[in-house]
Formats: sequence, C-alpha cells, structure tokens
Amino acid sequence: MSATIRDVARLAGVSKATASRALSGSGAVSPGTSERVVAAAAEIGYVRSPNAASLVTGRTMSIGVLTPHHDRWFSGAVIEGAERVLLSHDYDMTLYTTRPDTADRERIFTFFLPRSRFDGVLAVATEPSPDEVARLAGLGIPLVAVGGEMPGVAAYGLDDRAIAETATRHLIGLGHTRIAHLGGLLREPYEFSVHRHRREGYLTALAAAGLQGNARLSATEMTIPSGFQAATALLSAPDRPSAIFAASDELAIGAIIAARRLDIAIPGQLSVIGIDGHSQAEMFGLSTVEQYPREQGSDAAHALLGMIGGDRAPAPGYRVARTRLVLRASTGFAPLGDA
Repeated sequence: MSATIRDVARLAGVSKATASRALSGSGAVSPGTSERVVAAAAEIGYVRSPNAASLVTGRTMSIGVLTPHHDRWFSGAVIEGAERVLLSHDYDMTLYTTRPDTADRERIFTFFLPRSRFDGVLAVATEPSPDEVARLAGLGIPLVAVGGEMPGVAAYGLDDRAIAETATRHLIGLGHTRIAHLGGLLREPYEFSVHRHRREGYLTALAAAGLQGNARLSATEMTIPSGFQAATALLSAPDRPSAIFAASDELAIGAIIAARRLDIAIPGQLSVIGIDGHSQAEMFGLSTVEQYPREQGSDAAHALLGMIGGDRAPAPGYRVARTRLVLRASTGFAPLGDA
C-alpha cells in the first residue's frame, strides 16, 4: 500500500496539517520541522498527489511552453535550461508547437491553455500577438518570453541590432565590401522581431561604412537546408559576395556547405559569420557571435516562478543576455580586388 500523508506525519511526530504545509511550502513551518517531515517522506517513499496538492495550494504545478520549432537548436537549449529549474521546483512542462498562421495555434490559445489551467506560460522564440497576450492576461496566467521582445511582458533575449552590427563590422574590418545577408523570413501577422532587428543591424553597419549601395538581402527559413539553398543561389551569381553575414549559425553552416559544393574556398574566397554559438559551430570552424540560451531559459524559468509565487515577480521589459564574438577559420581578409 502506498504511503500517505498521515504516515509521514506520524513518523515525523507532527500533525497531518503541519506535514502537508511542510511538503507544499504553503505555510509557516520551522526549518527543523520541515527537515524532519521531508526526511520522513523520503524514508517511506511518500509522493504527493498533484491533485491533492492543487486543492491546497491552488496551483497545478504545470507550465505551458510555446515554441514554433521545438526541434531547432536555440529552442531546444532554452527549454533544457528552463526544464532544469522547473523540475527542481517540482514543476512539469507541456510543450505546444505554435507555428504561425495555423488552426492549431488558434486552438492552443483558445482551448488548450485555458483548459489546462497552467500556473504559467513560457514563450520560446515565438511572439504572441497582442490578442493572444491579452487572452493569457485575461486568464490570469503569468507569461515570460525568451528570444524576442514583447510589449508589457518580461522577456529575455539579445540586443539583435547590436550583435548584427558587430558581425557585419567584423567583415568590413577585414576589407569586405560585397557582404550579403542571409536572414529569417519577415511575414505578417506574426513578424518575428529578431529577424527584423538583425537585418537592421546589418544595414546600419553597411551604411556607417558607406556601403549601403552594396546591401544584398536573402530571406529564408532559419535551417541548415534553407541556408544551403539560399547561399547556393547567391554564390552561383556572377557578382557573388565575398562575405556572408548569416542571422543564425544554422544558416551560416548551410552557406559553408554550399561553398564547399561549389569549390569556393573558405576563407580565401568567401568569409562566413553567424550568430548563436550553435553546438556544431566549432566543428565547421564558424566565426559567430555566441549566445547562451540555456542561461536564458534558466533565467526565464526563475522569473516565471517568481511571478507565480508573487514574491519575486519581474517588471515587464526586455532583459539583454550576454554574448561574445568568437573568431574561427570561416572569416578572413577579403580577396584582392574586392570592391
């Protein structure tokens, strides 16, 4: 027979109510008593019933996670970082794929999130529309975002304009004047600000160097195959660029593979730089602006728990995460005659 809260209380020498408060963290219990109760529960293998705990605390101990691409490197790393924090606080997660312009996305916001009664929602690399944010607020569900700005919401991410400028300026500093940009798609109604800001940073860096007339933009899905296809088209043109700034490492890796297929030497004939610090970046010798998505996921999870508990709720606004320029073998001086 499974151990009960009554068994825990008897072994710890406390009342059933005290044992329940100690295990749920929902009331004032002295540290010594709490330690005895936790030890007693561990000794007899007691596991709290989530339904019973919910009745006491009013919480479901569950977090909804929204992301358009759970199989992408960035989203996976953020979710991994958040999961470590949430599991350590006895929370589980339910993952929803929120691809733009789909009926499933509409049902997630109108049916599944309200029905599931989540204690909080974490949005990863997705930007809910104002109506979707308002719907969550109407349900009283705390929301934290990672990887994109969201007005009125606590969000964690990068200064995407600044890091795009940094990457582009690195190429300009090497003498490149024909620099193409491989970026993400910009589409309504779910325009992802990260893609737009990285493109703006690229254009700003070119303008500052008097190269605005040389801007070359290619927008595609942020995947290695899409980067390969887009870069193949760019590099097959008679006036191909001598450098590519890719808005993600996955696009950059696709560009490196395309160059190899076309027998274009890197970095002798083509330089490539990305953004992310992807797990495969070092293997491809990719120069990149490295970020740390697991840290962002961890920070976001702590913020969400603070909102749920009401004691450490972060103010709405955008928190800029740290980055680092990492130079490898994929960038070098411009070929002679680049102008």
